[in-house]
Amino acid sequence: MSGDIDGMIFVGKAEQPEYLTLKLANRHGLATGATGTGKTVTLQTIAEGFSRAGVPVFAADIKGDLSGVSMPGEGQDWILKRCAEIGLEYEPDEFPVIFWDLFGEQGHPVRATVSEMGPLLLARLMNLNEIQEGVLNVVFRVADEQGLLLLDLKDLRAMLAFIAENAASLTTTYGNVAPATVGAIQRALLVLENQGADKFFGEPALKISDLMRIDPRNGYGTINILAADKLMSSPQLYASFLLWLLSELFEELPEVGDPDKPKLVFFFDEAHLLFDEAPKALLQKVEQVVRLIRSKGVGVYFVTQNPLDVPDSVLAQLGNRVQHALRAFTPRDQKAVKAAADTFRPNPKLNTVQVITELGKGEALVSMLEGNGTPSIVERTLIAPPSARVGPVTPELRAAAIANSPVKGIYDTAIDRDSAYEQLAKRAQAAADKAGEAGAAANPANQGGSQQPAEADAAGGGLLDSVLGGIFGGSSSGSGRSRGRMTIGEQVTRQVARSVTSQVTNQITRAILRGVLGGISRR
Repeated sequence: MSGDIDGMIFVGKAEQPEYLTLKLANRHGLATGATGTGKTVTLQTIAEGFSRAGVPVFAADIKGDLSGVSMPGEGQDWILKRCAEIGLEYEPDEFPVIFWDLFGEQGHPVRATVSEMGPLLLARLMNLNEIQEGVLNVVFRVADEQGLLLLDLKDLRAMLAFIAENAASLTTTYGNVAPATVGAIQRALLVLENQGADKFFGEPALKISDLMRIDPRNGYGTINILAADKLMSSPQLYASFLLWLLSELFEELPEVGDPDKPKLVFFFDEAHLLFDEAPKALLQKVEQVVRLIRSKGVGVYFVTQNPLDVPDSVLAQLGNRVQHALRAFTPRDQKAVKAAADTFRPNPKLNTVQVITELGKGEALVSMLEGNGTPSIVERTLIAPPSARVGPVTPELRAAAIANSPVKGIYDTAIDRDSAYEQLAKRAQAAADKAGEAGAAANPANQGGSQQPAEADAAGGGLLDSVLGGIFGGSSSGSGRSRGRMTIGEQVTRQVARSVTSQVTNQITRAILRGVLGGISRR
């Protein structure tokens, strides 16, 4: 039923069939239109065409509608009618699908390490200002120089605490690091954790190769579907993840120029989330990736309601266009219609501005790159229906697909490696042990346990300090007073010990208070 021919994907029919040329598919594309005009069905039709051609696809599924591509299609009345109108015979088909989910609920977990995300995207993710972003860069630099891995959020928290404790010694090398700025970043991290980012940062990190699988049974490219319905409540996390993924593709894939077909096609639904209130530095990063990733054999297709959602610098890189209906009720809507019409190569037979507002559901203005890469004349086109199921699958069918996935067991269990958090804790414990040994050597009279209670309270903080001493190898609160001046390294490790001890103390105190208050409330 597809209507595809060698090297081309059948998109729909105007006066003549409209095709997307695979050799030019890495020149990127754009699909726009108001809600309910058929963008999602168009996305599925084109994604199926890529899959049949052996091109893997990655698509964010905002409403769950794309999940049906994993099941054979059904001959619904509107599909049969559409096929008759464009001269196709309906043949149901199904496609290899891997379901992903940043939260691990509706697909395999997707993870990235803090280091892979980098300070620029993290700063965007946390809405940091320029000063806070500078401190975050210091954190990454110091971690790199000291061989401390930043894998998850607790690693980043530990490094921030380390930087704050040693701000004075770092200032001459990296500039001023104000504790208040570090505190602001810690608060932003807390907000990020509340959005579920703690599940995203960690290991095993996603391997790009697992997004580029070909089904050995039929040679179809795998369609990777990211469950994004819940993710929409955290738009910064969604946008930053997708930009991170593009950046990883750009860094890992070799240069291939213009291949006969793309290595991977990336559909970015709700594209405005990437650009809304984005700082200039981030927009430049997006433009750079979109412009240069073409030579890696990757096609990027933005899907959004309004062409004005995409900056002009990015819009200029998008050669293949599908424009569904727009409604011109407000001055901004009218401006959007005019802007959309102006991006097409004119057709003397069409009043493009007028037609955009008259298009019916499933109709679109289509202009694809042809020949030497020039856009074709815009045509009013009836889009071909998908071959797979249209609409979401049941939770049971989704669970079955996940259970039979080729990546089952690879990402499902989180791994917590020895990284910055653990290394700093070890340093703190080693410093506490060393200080304890030095104190014992300097005061041999106290080795037998003859220290007076008042002195013990002053040096160790009583019962709570003895508990913490068991955790960290001894008290760090008074070990330096009895042995003279400490080295800089010992001062640093003592400060780390204090920071870690303070965090543990706060956690224990909160746990005790919750227990006491809980007991009172039950009476």
